Amino acid sequence: MRLTRCGEIIVGPEALADGTATRQDLRRRYVKLHHNVYAPVGMVLAPRDRAYAAWLWSGRSTTLAGLSAAAMHGSRWLPHDHAAELTRMRSALAPGIRIHREALLDDEVCLVQSIDCTTVARTAFDIGRRIAGDEAIIRIDALFNATRAAVADVAVVAARHPGARGIRRLRQVMALVDGGAESPQETRTRLVLIRSGAPALQTQIPIRSASGRVVRRIDMGWPEYRVGVEYDGEQHWTDPVSHAEDTARLDFLVEQGWIIIRVSARHLRDAPEDIWRRAEQALRRRGWTGT
Repeated sequence: MRLTRCGEIIVGPEALADGTATRQDLRRRYVKLHHNVYAPVGMVLAPRDRAYAAWLWSGRSTTLAGLSAAAMHGSRWLPHDHAAELTRMRSALAPGIRIHREALLDDEVCLVQSIDCTTVARTAFDIGRRIAGDEAIIRIDALFNATRAAVADVAVVAARHPGARGIRRLRQVMALVDGGAESPQETRTRLVLIRSGAPALQTQIPIRSASGRVVRRIDMGWPEYRVGVEYDGEQHWTDPVSHAEDTARLDFLVEQGWIIIRVSARHLRDAPEDIWRRAEQALRRRGWTGT
């Protein structure tokens, strides 16, 4: 298995016409993704590839939306098995493709590598309405992290579509969105803290040297109390090199006066209440008097 690039996906009749491939090639070297759309045998399709293949299937005449648009905007951590999403298209359904038929204004579309996609704000507007639960927050966090968009941009789109389906869900989602998260687990950690009653926190806190240069960043926390929270993936706990680097990093932050609460996947899965308990104790030692 190998990763692929969008340019390796071809339209069969076009490849036959320009000599890029023969009919025998299509049978032996390619697999059919959609009608007339083929990918090389053995490739691993990323969300961006699935989006590109669906766009080719549409005759290059439609607009990518939802998670497909998010993939084109550079969003990470997207599910690889999610159906490609298209809009502004009238066609029969196809396996692996979802077509949305909702109002889409002209200025809610932009070009990404010559492909029509919903803008970042419109993409977040759609994701927040269509995806349930914390997954929507995770996907929009990732989109905002990749594009540096703002919640206010989505509010402008929402104001233009007050009767859109799922608008109440969107408001609930956007109230919890923060583009500082650099992984789904960071989003989950932040949500645990918020829902436990933590004071407003900051994400990606810069730690500066004496000259003012940013030398470290803390995933999230409370700079006024010098209490930070760091999510560490499994390799940080099991890999000796990562563990040594983490020790040096934490020693440096302690020297700067920070208390760091480390969080693992096990904490999130088995004892989320312990995350806030440890953070609350640190905050109170530093003078926080909230309830």
